[in-house]
Amino acid sequence: MGHLPKPVYPFHFIWVIFIITVSCQDSDKSALLEFKSSVKDPAGVLSGWDVSKNSDHCSWIGVTCGSRDGRVYGVNITGGGDSGEFTCLKYDEFSLYGFGVRKKCDGSGFKLSGKLSVSISKLTELRALSLPFNDLSGEIPDEIWGMEKLEVIDLEGNLISGSLPFRFSGLRSLRVLNLAFNKVSGEIPDGLSEVKSLQVLNLAGNRVNGSIPVFLDALGDLRGLYLSFNLLSGDIPDEIGYNCGSLEHLELSGNLLVGGIPSSLGNCTKLQSLLLYSNLLQEEIPFELGGLKTLQVLDVSRNSLSGAIPRELGSCLNLSILVLSNLFNPIPSVYNTDDGISQLAPEEEFNYFEGTIPSEITTLPMLQVLWAPRATLEGNFPENWGACASLEMVNLGQNLFVGEVSKGFDSCKKLHFLDVSWNKLTGKVSDKLRVPCMRVFDVSGNCLSGPIPSFQDTKCEPVNLSTAYLQYFASKSVINPSLFPNNVGDLTVIHNFGGNNFTGGLVSVPIVRTGEKIVYAFLVGQNELTGEFPGPIFEKCVNLKAMVVNVSYNALSGQIPTNISQICPILTFLDVSGNSITGTIPASFGELGSLVAVNLSRNMLTGEIPVSFNKIKDLKNLSMSGNKLTGQIPSGLGKIGSLQVLDLSSNSLTGEIPEDFVELKNLSVLLLNNNKLSGQIPSGLANVKTIVRFNVSFNNLSGPLPSNDDLMKCSSVLGNPNLQSCKISPSNASPDQPTGNEFANLSGSPVPAPKGESGLNSIAIASITSASAIFAVMLALMVLFFCTKWRPRPGPNSRGSVRKEVTVFTDIGVPLTFENVVRSTGSFNASNCIGNGGFGATYKAEISPGFLVAIKRLAVGRFQGVQQFDAEIKTLGRLRHQNLVTLIGYHASETEMFLIYNYLPGGNLEKFIQERSIRAVDWRILHKIALDIARALAYLHDQCVPRVLHRDVKPSNILLDDDFNAYLSDFGLARLLGTSETHATTGVAGTFGYVAP
Repeated sequence: MGHLPKPVYPFHFIWVIFIITVSCQDSDKSALLEFKSSVKDPAGVLSGWDVSKNSDHCSWIGVTCGSRDGRVYGVNITGGGDSGEFTCLKYDEFSLYGFGVRKKCDGSGFKLSGKLSVSISKLTELRALSLPFNDLSGEIPDEIWGMEKLEVIDLEGNLISGSLPFRFSGLRSLRVLNLAFNKVSGEIPDGLSEVKSLQVLNLAGNRVNGSIPVFLDALGDLRGLYLSFNLLSGDIPDEIGYNCGSLEHLELSGNLLVGGIPSSLGNCTKLQSLLLYSNLLQEEIPFELGGLKTLQVLDVSRNSLSGAIPRELGSCLNLSILVLSNLFNPIPSVYNTDDGISQLAPEEEFNYFEGTIPSEITTLPMLQVLWAPRATLEGNFPENWGACASLEMVNLGQNLFVGEVSKGFDSCKKLHFLDVSWNKLTGKVSDKLRVPCMRVFDVSGNCLSGPIPSFQDTKCEPVNLSTAYLQYFASKSVINPSLFPNNVGDLTVIHNFGGNNFTGGLVSVPIVRTGEKIVYAFLVGQNELTGEFPGPIFEKCVNLKAMVVNVSYNALSGQIPTNISQICPILTFLDVSGNSITGTIPASFGELGSLVAVNLSRNMLTGEIPVSFNKIKDLKNLSMSGNKLTGQIPSGLGKIGSLQVLDLSSNSLTGEIPEDFVELKNLSVLLLNNNKLSGQIPSGLANVKTIVRFNVSFNNLSGPLPSNDDLMKCSSVLGNPNLQSCKISPSNASPDQPTGNEFANLSGSPVPAPKGESGLNSIAIASITSASAIFAVMLALMVLFFCTKWRPRPGPNSRGSVRKEVTVFTDIGVPLTFENVVRSTGSFNASNCIGNGGFGATYKAEISPGFLVAIKRLAVGRFQGVQQFDAEIKTLGRLRHQNLVTLIGYHASETEMFLIYNYLPGGNLEKFIQERSIRAVDWRILHKIALDIARALAYLHDQCVPRVLHRDVKPSNILLDDDFNAYLSDFGLARLLGTSETHATTGVAGTFGYVAP
């Protein structure tokens, strides 16, 4: 009889399982300790990972274990801080990123650094690897890509490099792959389609190139796709919308994507956010997007979209944020500056839509933000805003709307931002608008009339900036904080009525939100206001932290209150220039300790300049030109160390220039011309390196001219016959009429050029004057304005005259108004003329101290070249490249037309070639010029959308700066290539009878 097998008792199994479990736990513990030893931990975060102190690794910080087997399931150590290469401050700059996945980066946190160790792969039961916002570097080890049970890889905000693997067969359970804001490069591999369980793919903020893969339709469970801020190019594939029933968030912003927005995205019925800003997308917004019933955020700004805005978007009943254009660049300059990736994104807004905003959109019940500035929208201003129960921000500024400001806004209780500036709006402003509750109310640059309303007292709803877009636009729409001392104010309130036809007197400022942290700006300049200054505008001053007041260029009279420091002790900016203010300047100005800038120019003020101004320690701008001030310049002004601009020109000041001016180490502009000053120019002024604009012309100065060729030019000291070294004395100039290039013409009439100076410089002529076709750009503008029934409107200084507007393509950081341009050219004075072409003259203009532009003015009666104009406005106004000239803006009216270009002082290539016979030229300079133009042509032919054929490349159309950087100009004969065109056959173009070699 055989032996029966020995019975196996249950405790034997338990013992075996226990031994295996303990062995595996020890293996996990060893892997954790190996990881600890592989990284640097200056903050000691992992100091608790020590078996001598605590043998239970499951209780170590950042470690999660299974409840039954004690195996390590998760490693979660979130870093932070503002040290290292990628900081929390940089992360916070990307405020419009990561809907649905964005996490908080703690600026006071710590960081682990070093290579990502292969020891992680020894945690064989690991489900979640989460190490965001550290400084882990190197490539992800291959062994980690093979971890079968891993569900989450979150390494956002590290320094991970290399490319993604070709195969992902090991990651069978992966749901989240988050490698955002690292240094991952290469293309997105097709092997990623093997990860069928993937729900979130986040590669934003890397160096991923190639195209968006077409296999995305194979990832049917994908809920979030984040590919923004990379180098992706090509079209957005239609396949992205073929199997997207689970997709909730799609972010493709900040790439180089072209083509149209796929209509197949209308199939993504669960989509909540769609961010496509800062690409090169064209065509129209597809109406199929109206099928996205759950869509909450849609941002298509900073592309090249066109056509009408589809009314079908009104079917997106949950839509709360709609951004059609954006003049703020949402891609921070802090990102990837080492390799220039941030420069690849469009720097300007190029969406040009047609028609108006459909009422189906303006009446959306959940709409919070409608943002569409400078989008060429036209027609009647939207009247129907529905119940607008959720509406908080509307920006339709710089469009072509006509009609009145909608009374539909009267019932929008949450509306705290309304910008409809620089349209063609007329009529009166409703006194029921909730302006007192608005942080930003801007109706400037229209044709509004009637008195500025005394808005009804109203109870304001609390402002809750609950979404990223509300916070972003609120943070951008503030007064430049650099102008305020001591970080003035936590909240800025701006009410801008400027540049209209408002009449009547000054009113009490319409603000309800007051308090010790609020800065308030009340801007009513360039209107037709009458009555006495200041009226009641300072009544609420004492309830604020700082106040900005601009009432310039109206018809105000009266006197500045002698107790102004008591009426408004927190006054920060005051501009009353261009009025009829009389009396003397109160000494109490010196008690305004918060004053940063005061402009009293072009009034009828008399008396002496108070010495008390020297008490204002933060004063940066003091302008009193064009008055009837007498007496000496108080010597105490030299004690204002912060002073940057001092303009006392065109008065009757006597005495000497104070010696203590040499102590103004921050001074950039000093204008004392057209006075009765005597004595010598302080020699120490030649050593004030910050001064860029200096003028003492038409005084009675004598003695030697201080030695500084860059500052003390003869054109800055004209009309002082007793000055040594400069003997220029124009026969037709007078002490009340400045001449020369360094200062504005205060009379507003043309000023003759100084005798003996032609005002023309051969280098400048060559650098600014391009072929005559450039100037033809202005001709079609006239046709455009006539066809759209543009109507001029009266200006601030000449009632009934034509109001002048300047359309700006490129923000240059200084105001570009018609008055500013004309004043900077001396009313197109011949002394500022630097060249003449077939369609008119070119003038040099100093728009602000040290900032020069070139103004091309149309010669009267030359009405040809409309085709060239059309080509120019379609190309140069939209193109941005380091080797192309910049069309900054233009003006067109019935009586005046001009273009504004960047000023290039180095001549053109034709002149450069001609002068080679009289000066030696390094061959490397010639090579550099050739490369610069090659880059410009490569950009035009291959990179910009649409592509451009210049058709008139020749030496005279290649401009140079002082460093011999070359710029291609004159797009008057350019032709645009369609997206399907690869070449073009054209007729003969260029100057008749001449072909450039």
